[in-house]
Amino acid sequence: MAPPAAAAAEGQVQRGQQQGGGGGFGQSITGIIRIAVFWYFASKFFSPKKPSDPTQLSTNLFQKAEPLDMWLYLSEREKFNEFSSERELVWHETNIPYALWGPESTRSLSMKYYPSEALKHNGSLYAHVFFARSGYPPDPSDPEYQPLAVFGKTHSIVTHLPKSKAGKKRSLLGGSKDSDEKEPLIEVVDDTQGDSEDNGPVEWVSYWKPNITINLVDDFTGYPHNAVPPNVAPYLNLEPSTGNYFPTIFFNEFWLLRDKMIAINETVKELALNLEVGPISMTKWQLFLQIDQSFQIHRSYGSMLEGEADELKRVFLEGNPYLLGITMVVSLLHSVFDFLAFKNDIQFWNKNKSMEGLSAKSVIVSFICQLIVFLYLLDNETSWMILASSGIGCCIEFWKIGKAMHIEIDRTGRIPMLRFRDRESYAGNKTKEYDDMAMKYLSYVLFFLVACSSVYSLKYERHKSWYSWILSSLTSCVYMFGFIMMCPQLFINYKLKSVAHLPWRQMTYKFLNTIIDDLFAFVIKMPILHRLSVFRDDVIFLIYVYQRWKYPVDKKRVNEFGFSGDDEVTEGAVDTAVKEEEKKTN
Repeated sequence: MAPPAAAAAEGQVQRGQQQGGGGGFGQSITGIIRIAVFWYFASKFFSPKKPSDPTQLSTNLFQKAEPLDMWLYLSEREKFNEFSSERELVWHETNIPYALWGPESTRSLSMKYYPSEALKHNGSLYAHVFFARSGYPPDPSDPEYQPLAVFGKTHSIVTHLPKSKAGKKRSLLGGSKDSDEKEPLIEVVDDTQGDSEDNGPVEWVSYWKPNITINLVDDFTGYPHNAVPPNVAPYLNLEPSTGNYFPTIFFNEFWLLRDKMIAINETVKELALNLEVGPISMTKWQLFLQIDQSFQIHRSYGSMLEGEADELKRVFLEGNPYLLGITMVVSLLHSVFDFLAFKNDIQFWNKNKSMEGLSAKSVIVSFICQLIVFLYLLDNETSWMILASSGIGCCIEFWKIGKAMHIEIDRTGRIPMLRFRDRESYAGNKTKEYDDMAMKYLSYVLFFLVACSSVYSLKYERHKSWYSWILSSLTSCVYMFGFIMMCPQLFINYKLKSVAHLPWRQMTYKFLNTIIDDLFAFVIKMPILHRLSVFRDDVIFLIYVYQRWKYPVDKKRVNEFGFSGDDEVTEGAVDTAVKEEEKKTN
């Protein structure tokens, strides 16, 4: 099993190492849906009540199933008035029934767009869509134009995003210029504010949205004047003279993933564009808005990294719906088991009076691993929530060292130093001998793997500094080879032929969480290395379960609280005898 600290930050570590990762997606899915549902029902229950007078309500200017005509223009100007331009008119549909659910209400078109030179050099392109009652033109200069019969909206189909700066990292060995100037196969977009702190201007890149979905919201609600619900008000298109509103046009980009966008440059000759128009229910529209808002809340509080929203959406798009439903349910159990494992781990070490049969060196190695992960996250400017969680875990691991060993302050020198001394229950029996023996041979394997991984990273990867390279190499080894620290305890169990000294309640909760991680490994897209790291924990736990079955409970061996089974039997017999004497005396 990976160390608790490393396991808590695996998702962040993987992202920093360009290894992907889907570590905390179950909890993220639960949090996103919880916030979205809360905001939706809060807007329903706490929105202003409708007045009894119907004249005080803002109503829809259009009727249900009313036929509409649609015009879609593509123009590089944000303000559009060239209604007679046949070149810019790319799509025209007639007799689209408004808010009527059926095949006749959904229209689609696939086309090729040939970008201009201005668009290739960070230009802009806008989609201007207009709807009108059948028979009415959208052009205000037309004699038959009616202001109350036409409504429209403008939407940009080209987005500009800052390009990630590769100058932050460099080859520490001074590689060739070709390798330094080589562009990544998939360009990474950086939306963080770190670019503003770098030297030089920010380079922006144009990205083409290949899918444009236009939804007309099925909304005929009567809203009170000057009391429109805050979740609807920004999107309500009111007509000033009557106080009523036009149908809401929603450009649906909820399922448009960032990696589906196409970078626009001088080499692009044509761009694919898929257009679709159709109705959307009020509930679904509000749910999309609330989920997007919850994404922003999570990012603002540091509980969600850039790009994780797309990964969550990808789970819904590509995952099996039944398996996804099971995953969402067990993700709640994952949080519960995490809390119970943490609580029992604290209780075990707080009440532990004997280190017999327990590996003290594993506790020290676990603290070192947690400290490495914390320093790595600190060096990579991680969100404060993940950093605080890792820091707290680091303090807990150090506290566990104090329970496993004697920590003293040596003031004999000029600078006070911490001195660690083995406890008598650990050094006075075979536990220390077996622990030293296991760590001796495992350290050879671990040092060899660390050396190989560090040399590979130094030669083929880029780093900000030598300090970053050291932290990055050590963190990768903690993530990949962290399970080795569990092996000394297995060896001690084997030599002592007993497992009575282990915190089995805490380990049971962790084993259940490992099973849940196995499920996430199949549902969520992640690298092979991460999947292997999940399944390696299963192997370790299965060995523990086998040892539990192989070595029955020894009544003579003391447990984690310093008592043995014989002591409990003796104490029970004495108590029974005392009670019998008291009865005879009375």
